[in-house]
Parts: sequence; C-alpha cells; structure tokens
Amino acid sequence: MDRKKISRALVSVYDKVGLVELGKNLEKFGIEILSTGSTAKTLREAGVKVIPVEDYTGFPEMLGGRVKTLHPRIHGGILADQSDPEHLSQLAAQDIAPFDLIVINLYPFTETIASGAKFEECIEQIDIGGPSALRGAAKNHKSVAVISDPSQYGLLNEALNSGGFTLLERQKLAMATFRKTAEYDIAISEWLGSELEQDDWRVKVWRKIADLRYGENPHQDATVFLDSSTPVATTGITSAKQHHGKEMSFNNYTDANAALRAAYDHSEPCVAIIKHANPCGIAIASDIATAHAAAHACDSVSAFGGVVAANRSVSKKMALALSEIFTEVVVAPGYEDGAIEILSKKPSIRILEISDYKIAREELRPISGGMLIQETDLINVDGDSSANWQQVSGAKVSAEVMRDLEFAWRSVRAVKSNAILLAKNGASVGVGMGQVNRVDSARLAIDRAGDRAQGCVAASDAFFPFADGLQILLTAGISAVVAPGGSVRDAEVIEAAKSAGVPMFFTGVRHFSHA
Repeated sequence: MDRKKISRALVSVYDKVGLVELGKNLEKFGIEILSTGSTAKTLREAGVKVIPVEDYTGFPEMLGGRVKTLHPRIHGGILADQSDPEHLSQLAAQDIAPFDLIVINLYPFTETIASGAKFEECIEQIDIGGPSALRGAAKNHKSVAVISDPSQYGLLNEALNSGGFTLLERQKLAMATFRKTAEYDIAISEWLGSELEQDDWRVKVWRKIADLRYGENPHQDATVFLDSSTPVATTGITSAKQHHGKEMSFNNYTDANAALRAAYDHSEPCVAIIKHANPCGIAIASDIATAHAAAHACDSVSAFGGVVAANRSVSKKMALALSEIFTEVVVAPGYEDGAIEILSKKPSIRILEISDYKIAREELRPISGGMLIQETDLINVDGDSSANWQQVSGAKVSAEVMRDLEFAWRSVRAVKSNAILLAKNGASVGVGMGQVNRVDSARLAIDRAGDRAQGCVAASDAFFPFADGLQILLTAGISAVVAPGGSVRDAEVIEAAKSAGVPMFFTGVRHFSHA
C-alpha cells in the first residue's frame, strides 16, 4: 500500500491540547514545521524547532491576527499538485516549498456564542485563514494530509510510524475536514440569522450513533443520529447513558422520548409509562416510588412491555416494584445506590440515565418534499395556569380538586389527539387517546377507568364540539372538567355541565398532539 512521506508541515491551532506532544513527534521524524503566533510560541517553549510563518512569507501577522496564513507562499504550498510537473515548476520559480501536512483547528465560535458573548466578540471568533487553509488542503488531499481536530492526532502518529498516509486515509481526512468547515459555517450563518431575526434558512447536522436492528417493523432499515448542531443535543435521549440491557430499538427511542417529555411536564416527582407513544399511566407524588405505583395502577395491562420515565432518581423501592413488571426501558436522571443492581436482574430491560434533560424548543417533522418546524408545545403559557382559567359552570371547587384538574391538564398534553384524561389524587385513572372523534375518546377513557371514573376530574386537549362527548363523562360521574373552550357550541356544552351541577373550566389554550 503506497504511503506518502511527510516532510513539511504547517501547524496552527487554537486548541493546544496535545500540541507539544504532536510537535515533538513531528520533530522526531525530521519534519520541518512552520507555525503561527501562539502555536509557534508554545512549541518553541517546549524546545521544538519551528519556522515562524511571518519569517517564511516576509510579512508579519496583521490586523490583530486576522491575517496570518493568507499568503501565496502558504497557499501555493498547500494547493500544489505534487504529481504535476508544471505545478512544481511554478513553485520553484517563486521559491515556494510544498506542504505534506496541515494541522489546524479553528477558533471556538460555537463556544463563544454559547457563552453569551457580545456581538463584536463573536465576530472576532469567526476564523478565516484557518478554514481557507483547511479547505485548500482537503481539496488537494492527493498531495496533502489534513488534520482538523485534536482527536485525529492518534491517526497522525500511526501514519508517521507507518511512513505516511495512504490516499484513502487522506481522502477520509479530507471528508472530515469539509464536514468540519461546513458545520463551522452553519453555526455562523444560523447565529447571524438569529441576530438579524431572519428565520428563512435552516440547516441541521446529525452524526450517526448506531444502526438499529430495524425500524418500526422488521422490514424497515433504521439508524439513530445525534443532533450535533446545538448544545441541546447533549441533553436528549440520544445522549442517555445505558447501564444495562439490550441495544435500544427504533420504537424504544420514540417511546422513551415521549415518556421523558411526559414526566418532565411536571415539577413534582413524576412517573410516566408509555406504550406505543401514548401514556398508559402518569402520576405525581411526594416520592418517586409512590408516583410509579399510582401510574402503573392506571392501566396495569397496557403497562406490560411499556417504557417508564421518571423525573427524579429511581429509588430502591421503585426499582423493586418495577423489577416485578416486564418493562422494555426505564429512563431517569439517576439511580439510588442498589437500584441498578435490582433492575439488572432482568436481562433484557434497558436502563438509561439522562442527567440533564431539557425539552427541545422546536419540533421538526419531515413531510414529502420538505419539513414542518414548530415551537414545542410547552406547558407554560398563561392558559396553563389555573389562575387564568375561566370557570363557566358549577360551584367553587376545593383545593384538592383544583390540584387534580391542574395535574390532568398538564398530563393530557402527552396524549395523542383526540385526548381525554381522567385523574384523581395526582394520578391518571383512565386515558382515551388517538380517536377520530372526541365521543370515542371519552368512552375509551371511561371504559379504561371503570368504577374508578366516579368522582374523577377530566381534561380534554381541545374543545368539545358538541355536548355529547362531555355528556359521557358527566353520566359516568366526573366531578369537574377542564378544556380549552372555543367551540361555536360552547353554550350548549356549558349548559350540559350546568345541568349536571359539574364545575367546568376553560383554559383558552389547546394541546393537540398528532405525531
């Protein structure tokens, strides 16, 4: 396998991690090193011989460091095709020596904007010479190897010990470099667009984590990617640490994502049990084990093979209860000592830990030929506060009933539309989901609750278009209802509640969930 020897290198890095070791290794192999600014200073102080770029070009660094490597003697050496006699002749005529290796990493633009730095400071962290040299070397990978990240130093050391890089290795390094500069430009473009309030252009970068065994069904291929373009990506389900169990499947990921969101819609200790993207139980309590027991009691049949999410660390008590139930996935921000050991006795359960979960601010939904983007439906708008609800029927309710109404309203968001959720004592007791009319959803919620429906409160994710859906709930003995209101037949619906003597509250906010 042909390897191209490295004789001359340009090294100019912002991130100095591993720089001294790199420089010493290059020197050990007799490689001439050209370098700039602080990089050259760091290498010289470590005893590594370097040629300052300004000595080679005859021009000093200019404009506060904005111009360092932007010079024909540098870019000529980077871009020359070393197999082309004409190129080599032109280099010789200008007393330019070609480079075999470029080692450059860029100014930390994304870190700067994430820190909340001022506009002018962010502008100064836009690297120009670095991306130009990287792209030139990547284009000319036939002749030049390009290292664009400290994580590649190990590959460089292996190549030095082997006599240089192969063409295929240089091609892979070039691909990585073009991806690196593309991500860099995307970050700058999106930041500047945000500063100018221009939202007509969107780009996302995803990195593959793993191939999955299959998708929703065995005949579908599937892959999981990490959104690497925003810091929020590090707080999502794709970044969860798996302590135990089989590899995650496509459906595991979708259900775990839905379960996390449902649990984190609540500030109190909460457990959500999800099956096929719908909750079969949600509950809050003073401790996580009690919340789990209440959530499981909602629909213990459907909870078999479900996905469980908690917004607090899983206690040993919860782990003991959960270990008695066949569960596909459990995900939580932590686990008490001994909890993982208890759960791990089940060989197939997937135990995930996500330490700093944050709800994404946007939702992306692919459609044929494009993408829909919307703000995430967060439970934090004015209508989600009971203080802003309008009571349209019935007598004043107790504080206990109001707490259940607030719980039901926060929980119904997680249910696919049309959605009805019955609740009592901070726990769901019946859920009607995904029906094509609200009457069927009401019937389903009552059927699932059975005798427990009596005295429960009910939440509807959207208005009752007719009184018939509400009447099913009233007949079953519902004690209070919360819904958005806004139907042209609100008067008819309100009259039904008044006739039954049941308190009804309108929020003015809807929480449809279709996907």
